[in-house]
Amino acid sequence: MTATRRLAAILAADVAGYSRLIGADEEGTLNRLRTIRTEVIDPKITEHRRRIFKTTGDGLLVEFASVVDALRCATEWQTGMADRNADRADNRLEFRIGINVGDVVGAGWKQNLDGNRTRHTCTPSSISAAAIR
Repeated sequence: MTATRRLAAILAADVAGYSRLIGADEEGTLNRLRTIRTEVIDPKITEHRRRIFKTTGDGLLVEFASVVDALRCATEWQTGMADRNADRADNRLEFRIGINVGDVVGAGWKQNLDGNRTRHTCTPSSISAAAIR
């Protein structure tokens, strides 16, 4: 059977320093993350008509048909977070976002591996992008 392939941009994001934040204030961190998902992240993903295909405690993977849409979503997301973090001196929730473009075979979480590696090259509150050659 021939595998189904398609070109996609995968956005992989997580909270920088999540373990430290959870250790310092588990309930407060989880409540803030839930609020940020509801007020900032999920509306941006919906606005760009994409789908979340995997979530973890502090991270998520989103598939986009266009790298332009992925970058717009990530930029608006990080801008929203900068506005929210402006008055916080400490315990800021800062996201690392990596975007990778390449062939996706099938569906599910396995299509994210290069996007995850790209995300790990980011400093907090930044976006990193790469393409498979």
